[in-house]
Amino acid sequence: MGNDPRELPFFFSKPADAVVGSGRLPFPPRTTQLHHEVELVVALHGGGANLAEADADAMIFGHAVGIDLTRRDLQAEAKKAARPWDMAKGFDHSAPMGPLSLGPPPASGPISLTVDGEVRQQGDLRDMMWSVAEIIAALSSYVALAPGDLIFTGTPAGVGPIERGQTMRGMIAGTEPIEITFEE
Repeated sequence: MGNDPRELPFFFSKPADAVVGSGRLPFPPRTTQLHHEVELVVALHGGGANLAEADADAMIFGHAVGIDLTRRDLQAEAKKAARPWDMAKGFDHSAPMGPLSLGPPPASGPISLTVDGEVRQQGDLRDMMWSVAEIIAALSSYVALAPGDLIFTGTPAGVGPIERGQTMRGMIAGTEPIEITFEE
């Protein structure tokens, strides 16, 4: 969010079991550097390939706040070896998200994440590098989108580590928050 110049968006996928709601989660295995990224999530009720930006909003069922979790140490190893990031980004419980609010998301409004009550990330949706419509259109140029797809859209500055026993709370104005505590 808010970077200049605007680079092309890039995408990665997560398995279906990555999506979880609020609650207690086991700390992910095989990492000593788990990082949080609060994001706007868009849920689709329509789809297709090579969608036009003008048609993107009609594909949206709802939106929510989500937290994209990354095993940063595994990602760094993968980058260094020029390997895929799959195991760094797509693991069990790696995409917690709050309940859906129906309809397209607002174009502006606060987005934030706290860890044990301390603000770690905060921004405004208006500072997103790519609009939701642009993201949907770009992603549909790579793969056909389908009803039920969830798209996490990007994060404001302040990405950082999470430790065992800590509680994260992600918030976007107008949506129910997501709150996750990692078991010790």
